[in-house]
Amino acid sequence: MALEPLGKSYEIIFVDDRGSPANWAAIDRLCAENPSKVRGIRLSRNFGQHAATLCGIAHARGEWIVTIDEDLEQPPESVPALLQKAEEGHQVVYGVNETRSHAWWRNLTSEVGRSLFKFAIPSLNREYTSFRVIHRTVANGLERFQSPFTFIDGYISWITHNYATVVVPHDARFHGKSSYSVRMLVAHMINIFVTFSDLPLRIATWLGLSASLGGAAWGVSILIAKLTGALSVSGYASIMAGMTFLGGLQLLILGIFGEYLARINFKTASMPLFLVEEEVGN
Repeated sequence: MALEPLGKSYEIIFVDDRGSPANWAAIDRLCAENPSKVRGIRLSRNFGQHAATLCGIAHARGEWIVTIDEDLEQPPESVPALLQKAEEGHQVVYGVNETRSHAWWRNLTSEVGRSLFKFAIPSLNREYTSFRVIHRTVANGLERFQSPFTFIDGYISWITHNYATVVVPHDARFHGKSSYSVRMLVAHMINIFVTFSDLPLRIATWLGLSASLGGAAWGVSILIAKLTGALSVSGYASIMAGMTFLGGLQLLILGIFGEYLARINFKTASMPLFLVEEEVGN
């Protein structure tokens, strides 16, 4: 195995987020064959990739924790390189790719999303991936987050800025196809923006303020046109000025309410990230 040459003790944790029934059967078999090295955790339902990863992190017992997807697009043989970099004094090390084997549309949406996230969350490491090594102190911090809209790398960016990257190969999927669709990727991006940044609310506030000022200016111009006789349609002035001004004012008020609601959501969201149904192994 990739970890054997390191000469260090390790454990492997598989988290089944209710995929194919054959997945859990395979995990159960691996645990029976390697009871001292392999553990399996089965969730009660699919809570999402990040929640499943946090579940594995919460159950890990080592000083260093490696997270990696089951599709093997990032080869486990690269784990020693990440650990070596981490031992230079970094709390988090990401395995990044020079080129990705994903479809062109996914690479494009990924790059656009990363750029937008970096703009909205300046502390975010733009080169984050799901292949990472984190120190126990970071893992302990991750366990304290309880928002149902989980974004591990956003949490990590809040906990520490001491991270590094290592270039690793990006292979084709070992089996199956990615479950991520354009709709799911867009939904994931929206969740990140709403949960980790108030930029959308600030945009709404400024749009509302701009609409209010624009409506007021338009109302003044319509009033002048009415008084000078340039406008002859009866009732047009008052209706248009009122609708424009009130519409902008509503957006402004909604933006202000949103600022407060977002902070309440950040503070009080306490839904469980995941529920474990079954565990096997030591």
